[in-house]
Amino acid sequence: MPTISSFYGILIRMFFNDHAPPHFHVEYAEFKATVNIITLEVSCGTLPRRAQELVTDWAKQHQAELLDDWNLCMSKCQPKPIDPLI
Repeated sequence: MPTISSFYGILIRMFFNDHAPPHFHVEYAEFKATVNIITLEVSCGTLPRRAQELVTDWAKQHQAELLDDWNLCMSKCQPKPIDPLI
């Protein structure tokens, strides 16, 4: 599973040929979650409140890039790295 971004100990990843709807996976310490790219809501798992806020802020800034990476992964192509949250 390619890591497309990393910031503040948070890893953002996508699977190749994953199921719909478009989403990305988040790992932070022992927490794991799946975030819908369209709604930016956690659809599975949990994150601490602050980590979830950081992920949501980052995803809002990079929503178009996330959709592009989703399409690449669905085509079994390597997704492009996305800048971290600064």
